[in-house]
Amino acid sequence: MSGFIDRLRKGYGKKLVSLHTWNGWIVVILALTGLILVGGFWRGVLGEGRVWLKWLHIVVGVASILPVIYYLALAGKHWKQLKQKPWQRFNVLVVLALLLGWFGSGVLLWQFRAVGPSVSNTALAVHDLLTWIGLPYIIYHSITRVKWLKEPNRRTIKSERAAAELHPAGAPQSLYTRRAFIRGAIGIGLAVTVGPSFLKWLGSSLGSIGGGQTIDKLIENDTNELLPAPDPLPDSAPPIGGGATGNFRVYTVTPIPSFSNDNWFFTIDGLVNQAMKWDWKQFVALKRTVQVSDFHCVTGWSVYKNTWEGIPLKELLKMAGVQSGAETVKLYSGDGVYTDTLTLEQADMDDVMVAVMHDGKPIPSDLGGPVRLVVPKMYAYKSVKWLNRIELIDEEHTGYWEQRGYSKDAWV
Repeated sequence: MSGFIDRLRKGYGKKLVSLHTWNGWIVVILALTGLILVGGFWRGVLGEGRVWLKWLHIVVGVASILPVIYYLALAGKHWKQLKQKPWQRFNVLVVLALLLGWFGSGVLLWQFRAVGPSVSNTALAVHDLLTWIGLPYIIYHSITRVKWLKEPNRRTIKSERAAAELHPAGAPQSLYTRRAFIRGAIGIGLAVTVGPSFLKWLGSSLGSIGGGQTIDKLIENDTNELLPAPDPLPDSAPPIGGGATGNFRVYTVTPIPSFSNDNWFFTIDGLVNQAMKWDWKQFVALKRTVQVSDFHCVTGWSVYKNTWEGIPLKELLKMAGVQSGAETVKLYSGDGVYTDTLTLEQADMDDVMVAVMHDGKPIPSDLGGPVRLVVPKMYAYKSVKWLNRIELIDEEHTGYWEQRGYSKDAWV
C-alpha cells in the first residue's frame, strides 16, 4: 500500500514539474514576442513578419489558459501540501492572478473590434500593468529558485567550522547566506533597472483608461520650426470637444523628421487638372474647419474627443480638380518612406481631414505634425503622419503596413 502511495506522489510531482516547465516556456514566448511587438525598432525591421509574430503571440496567449485549467484540476491536493507553507501559497496565487489577468485582457485586445475601443483601451492598460509587475516577479522567482542556489554546500559564505572559529562558544553569531545575498542583489537590480521605466509608463499611460490628458508633453518636445503659427478658430480654443481624453502612443517606422519654413511644402499632383504646391505661409492661410472625433489605433488604444482643425481632404481635391482616369488617392509622409492610400469614395467622406491643429494647438512632430491626415472611421495607420504630398493615380497602391499584412480597408 505504501509503495502505491509513493508511486502516486511521484507521478503527481512529475505532473507539477511538467506543468511548471510548460508554463515557464509559455511566459517566455509571450514576453519576448510582446516586447518585440511594442518595440519601435522591430516594427520596421520585421516587416510582414511582425504580423506573423502577432498571431504567434495571440495563439500562445490563448493556449496559456490550458496549464491553468490543468493546475486547477490538481489544485486541491497541491493546496493541502502547502498548508504549512504560506509563502508558496502566496506565490501560487500571484502566478495564477497574473496568468488569468494576462489571458483575460489579452482576449479582449484580440477581439477589440467586438468589444469596442473603450473596453480594449482599458484592457491594454491592464495588460501593460500586469506585464510591468509580472515579468520582474517571474524573473526574480525563477532565478532565485535555480538549483545552484538551493544546494546546501553553496548556501553559506563561511562554512560552519570557519564560523565557529570566528565566533567563540556563547558569542552571538550572524551568518549571512550566499542565497540570501544573491536574492537581495537580484531584487535590488530589478528594482533599479525596471523601476524608473515603470514609473515613466505609469505616469504616461494610465490616463488612457479614461482620464483627461492633453498632448502638452509632446508639444514641449516639438522639433518643428514653422512660422507663423496657425491661429486657432473659435471652436478650437477652447476645443469644442472639451479636450482629448486618453493618451497617444508614439509609433514610427523611421526617425521622427523635423521641418522648417525652408524644407516644408505641400503638393497635390498626379491625375489632377491643376497641380498645386504651397509653402507653409500659404498653407496655413487656407480656409480651415473644425471637427471632433475619436482616434483609434489597430493595436488596441484610443484617444477620445479630439478637436481637429484643418482642411477637409475633399476640399483640397476639388481645388486641384480630379481627372476622370484617377482611381486612388496616394498619400505620402514627409519621412520619405511611409505611404498609404484611400479610394476616391473614402477620400470624399466629410470627416477625412488634412489637420494642422489638435485641441487648439499646432500638431507636434511626435504626433505627425505639422500636418497629418485624420481618418476617424479607420484605424490610425491610414491617418498618415507628416503628410506633405497627395498624388492621384490610376491604379491601386499597397501602403507601408498593407505590404506587411495589414488590411487595405482599415474600418474601425
